[in-house]
Amino acid sequence: MRGGLWQLGQSITRRLGQSDKKTIARRCYASEADLKKTVLYDFHVQHGGKMVPFAGWSMPIQYKDSIMESTLNCRENGSLFDVSHMCGLSLKGKDSVAFLEKLVVADVAGLAPGTGSLTVFTNEKGGSIDDSVITKVTDDHIYLVVNAGCRDKDLAHIEEHMKAFKAKGGDVSWHIYDERSLLALQGPLSGSTLQHLTKEDLSKMYFGEFRIIDINGAKCFLTRTGYTGEDGFEISVPSENAVDLAKAILEKSEGKVRLTGLGARDSLRLEAGLCLYGNDMEQHISPVEAGLTWAIGKRRRAEGGFLGADVILKQIAEGPAIRRVGIFSAGPPARSHSEIQNESGENIGEVTSGGFSPCLKKNIAMGYVKSGLHKPGTKVKIAIRGKTYEGSITKMPFVATKYYKPT
Repeated sequence: MRGGLWQLGQSITRRLGQSDKKTIARRCYASEADLKKTVLYDFHVQHGGKMVPFAGWSMPIQYKDSIMESTLNCRENGSLFDVSHMCGLSLKGKDSVAFLEKLVVADVAGLAPGTGSLTVFTNEKGGSIDDSVITKVTDDHIYLVVNAGCRDKDLAHIEEHMKAFKAKGGDVSWHIYDERSLLALQGPLSGSTLQHLTKEDLSKMYFGEFRIIDINGAKCFLTRTGYTGEDGFEISVPSENAVDLAKAILEKSEGKVRLTGLGARDSLRLEAGLCLYGNDMEQHISPVEAGLTWAIGKRRRAEGGFLGADVILKQIAEGPAIRRVGIFSAGPPARSHSEIQNESGENIGEVTSGGFSPCLKKNIAMGYVKSGLHKPGTKVKIAIRGKTYEGSITKMPFVATKYYKPT
């Protein structure tokens, strides 16, 4: 999920290429004065956070440790991320499920209350407007979080369709949680650390589940999910309680869970093979092409009813023209827009995200290639700054995921 983070990490270490600089320029405001700040801004600065512009916000790219050290610590112990720049909202009303199913590919009606799923907002051409984690709180209440860089277009899209839906008698309303902050606690110590701060039994809460519970004295929305491939939680907390909660989490972990910035967040999600909207997903890329067919519910495949369903269902039946793949490569790390070639030097696709894996100690990337050339083991070449380097298609995730599920 969540736009341009690896490139921002490289800006700190002064290794940006021209395409990366243009990517950041498109996504960030030009002036520091224009940037919004989360309620944890001063807390980040006090702890050595290196603040950078990201999606209109001043956000920490890293702290005193390196991006590589932060990545490894998340996998070994845990990380606490401030992701308050993202947008949480609720849809309520007896027709909220029916309304949302017009905009996303998920079988929302089929979700049990208190459970959620990754989904995709689609457009009329079958492309992806955004990806989002949605949760059915009750049959008439849906909670979702959309990406910071997509907030304006997502909210405008939802509002436009909501007005038309309500004009036909539909019962749905929304609330945008600008009064709340969002923290992501990730890593193997996340469950035991958070357990110190709540009376709820978190051992009975599995990946994808949602609860509204008291944490450290505040009423929080808790989802067992994340963007690292590790076990973890996203915690929506009233903004006036956010700093105290962050302090309590760090204290209860006895220093093992560390504040972690957007640079490590990106390397973690890339190792986990997770899409980054704005890089690996765009308005012209369908969920099928992005390898997210699994997120399209069986009933939705049979009935359609969402924007672009005719295009997407045809791709499921006949196969897409391009497919998202994982890549190992030699030479310098591949970057967004690096050309992917076959062994004869013909263009077969393009890298969308890439970098050096701190855990695997090798270059990894993801991108799109022509169907038929997407099978693991297929040899490719990656063009970087006028030279080509050997590579091969591989399965994802690159690093095994450790989501908390029933045994």
